[in-house]
Amino acid sequence: MFNPSRLSLARKRRGLNKIRLAELAGISIRSISAFENGEKSPSAENAARLASILRFPVGFFAGGDLDVPSPHTASFRAMSRMSAAQRDAALGAGALAFLLSDWIEERFELPSVDLLDLREEEPEAAAMALRQHWGLGERPIRNMVHLLEAKGVRVFSLAERTLTVDAFSVWRNEKPFVFLNTLKSAEHGRFDAAHELGHLILHKHGGPYGQAAEREAHAFASAFLMPKASVLAVAPRMPTLAHLIQLKKQWIVSVAALAYRLHVIGLLTDWHYRTLCIEISERGYRREEPNGAQRETSLILAKVFSTLRNEGIGKDEIASALRIDPVEIDGLVFGLILLGLDGGGTARPTSSDRRANLRVIK
Repeated sequence: MFNPSRLSLARKRRGLNKIRLAELAGISIRSISAFENGEKSPSAENAARLASILRFPVGFFAGGDLDVPSPHTASFRAMSRMSAAQRDAALGAGALAFLLSDWIEERFELPSVDLLDLREEEPEAAAMALRQHWGLGERPIRNMVHLLEAKGVRVFSLAERTLTVDAFSVWRNEKPFVFLNTLKSAEHGRFDAAHELGHLILHKHGGPYGQAAEREAHAFASAFLMPKASVLAVAPRMPTLAHLIQLKKQWIVSVAALAYRLHVIGLLTDWHYRTLCIEISERGYRREEPNGAQRETSLILAKVFSTLRNEGIGKDEIASALRIDPVEIDGLVFGLILLGLDGGGTARPTSSDRRANLRVIK
C-alpha cells in the first residue's frame, strides 16, 4: 500500500515543490501530482527513486496517515521572515516529532499537563497567575526547558539548520508541544520557550492572530522571565549597558530583552531605551550575547534515550520502528541532550530528576 499523504509530507519536509521533485526524480510532474492525489501509485522502481531523493525509507510511504501540525494552529514566531517552504518543512518536522513522541509515550509515563487556560487575561496578569499556580513566586527560573517538561510540555528541537525559523508551538490531543531552534543563544532560546508558553496558555482556542498574538506572547515571556517586583527591587534607574550585562545574569535573559523589560516597567525613558538599543546593536549583542549562559537541555529526552540505550535500543532501532531516517531523530533532539544517541557521554542528573516523573511503563 502506498500512502499519498506521506509522499506529500516527505516532499515538503525536504523543502521541494512538485516541479523540483519531478526534475530530480526524472518523473513527470503529472505523475508526481497523481501519486500525491492518490490517483495512482508509483511503480516499485519509482517508489525507490522517490525514497532515495527524499531520504526516507521506502517503508515510510506504506504507513498510515500522519498527524501534521496545521499552519493555522501552529504559532510561528517570525512568519514575515519565513518562506512557505520553510514553514512546511518545519511542520513536517512537527509531524515526525508527533510520531516519535507517540512511540516514547507507549513506553514511558511522562509528566501530566499542568497548564492554565488564561485567554481572558492580559499577558502581564497571565504571567503572574501561572507563576502563582506553579508556586514560582518572584524568583528567577533557572531552566525553562526543565520547567516546561515538568509541567507536561513536550519539547523538541527544530531540525532546520537556519535561524529564520525561530520556534513554534501547538496543541495536539490536549498535549502541548514546543519546538525550539537550538542554534540560537541560550538566552534567546529561553525567551523563545517562554514566548511559546505564552501562546499555549493565551491562544489555545485561537485569536488573536498574527502580530497581535506575537505581541501578547512577547509581553507574556518578558513578564514571566522577569517579574516586575523582582526587577524593581534590584535594577537601578537609568542603567548603563554595563549594568545590563551584569543584571541579565540574574534572570538569564539577553541584554536586549532586559532593556525592553526595564522600559516597559518605567525604569528607562524612551530616549534612554533607544540609546541602549543602538549601543546593543552597534556592539553586535543582538547576534552574539555577551557573557552567554549555558545552553539548556532536555531532562526527559536525556533520560529516555539513556534508558533505551541501557536496554540495547539505539537511534537506528527507533528510526527503523518509525520508518524514518535516523538523521531525523538527531534533528528533533539536536542541542537538547548531552549524551550521544548511540552511546558515549552520560546524562547529568539534577535535582529536577524527581520533578520529571519519568517512569517506564512497557
